[in-house]
Amino acid sequence: MNIYFICTGNTCRSPMAAAILAAKKLEGVEVKSAGIYAMPGGVMSTGTTQVLQEENMWMPHTTSAVTPDDLAWADLILTMTVSHKNGLLQAYPHVADKTFSLKEYALDQDGDVSDPYGGSTAIYRETFKELSKLIDVIVEKWH
Repeated sequence: MNIYFICTGNTCRSPMAAAILAAKKLEGVEVKSAGIYAMPGGVMSTGTTQVLQEENMWMPHTTSAVTPDDLAWADLILTMTVSHKNGLLQAYPHVADKTFSLKEYALDQDGDVSDPYGGSTAIYRETFKELSKLIDVIVEKWH
């Protein structure tokens, strides 16, 4: 199963979510991440890098924007916010059947994953905990 995590700039939440799921080493599960407004070729935020290193989940990352090829590759597209989902579906309505906000897919409820951008390392740790819990719920659903 190919999972595509989407956030705004592909520097915080989506690469963190991809690293968390990749660290679970689930057979047959591949992950990618991108940002709706990402500048290709950038790096993860310092806070994301620090938290992933603390959790021994750091993985190489270069920011990338959403692409039609990656949308086609994905079996499941998970956005960090409802507005990311809505924006994505405005541009690519053909992916509606496989696109959900992360909280919608995990908890069957609307809601956004908090954005740590510009915050302290403690705020990045809180986002990491939030993402970890949501991804754990998803992995349980798959089993």
